[in-house]
Amino acid sequence: MATVILVRHGRTTANVAGILAGRAIGVQLDDVGQEQAKRTAERLAAVSFVGVVSSPLERCRQTARLILDHQSPTLTGTAEAGETAAAANATGTHNPLHAVDAVEDDITECDYGQWQGLALSELVKEPLWSVVQGRPSEVVFPGGESMQAMQSRAVAAIRRLDAKFEAEHGPNAVWVAVSHGDVIKSILADALGMHLDHFQRISVNPASVSIVRYRSEQPHVAAMNTDAGDLSWLRTVAAEPQLGGGAGHQAAGHQAAATSGS
Repeated sequence: MATVILVRHGRTTANVAGILAGRAIGVQLDDVGQEQAKRTAERLAAVSFVGVVSSPLERCRQTARLILDHQSPTLTGTAEAGETAAAANATGTHNPLHAVDAVEDDITECDYGQWQGLALSELVKEPLWSVVQGRPSEVVFPGGESMQAMQSRAVAAIRRLDAKFEAEHGPNAVWVAVSHGDVIKSILADALGMHLDHFQRISVNPASVSIVRYRSEQPHVAAMNTDAGDLSWLRTVAAEPQLGGGAGHQAAGHQAAATSGS
């Protein structure tokens, strides 16, 4: 079972302005968002990835690049977004520390349609707002997509990519997906077996880390909305969830060290 680390992009200029950015072009991380993403990248430096996949939107690609900047040169197989590995090698621009493995359209932000670019202070006055909060499975944004469609495409993409990385790198492969708050919340809701109507109970803060393992029986959510803590336990062999809760990551790490004779 491969492991996916779900990372939300850092804080943006639109977040600060209280604007629903949606898929608008040119929305970038602000200074705080850059620092948030850098701290997350420093946390993730303890883990070796087989790949990093990003939403095509700039704020996610900025976050992904900071994560890759903190990875060791052992990360291989990456190429500049939109550029094949062969082309990158041919031009001499292939650098695993300054590249994004892939851009995945299906983990992009929800298409908020006519709501995109509007102030949240105005949107809360719309009748649809209460439906977004309480019954999101019924929501279709005017001129945009439904929240069910957002969840369906995102979950399908994550599961497809997870299976791909496991097939190529084995069951202990770890990879990163950089996406958006509502998208990650919908993925976590699916992994937890929650109806989409309950996904607003989940918080996914800027630059937060959530972790899911797609086991053969059912998904296992190992972490949600974390912004601190050691992640080196992800380098150990993934254990099945234990009846009674098990001994935790630290014990697993000690056991792995003892087995290796160190």
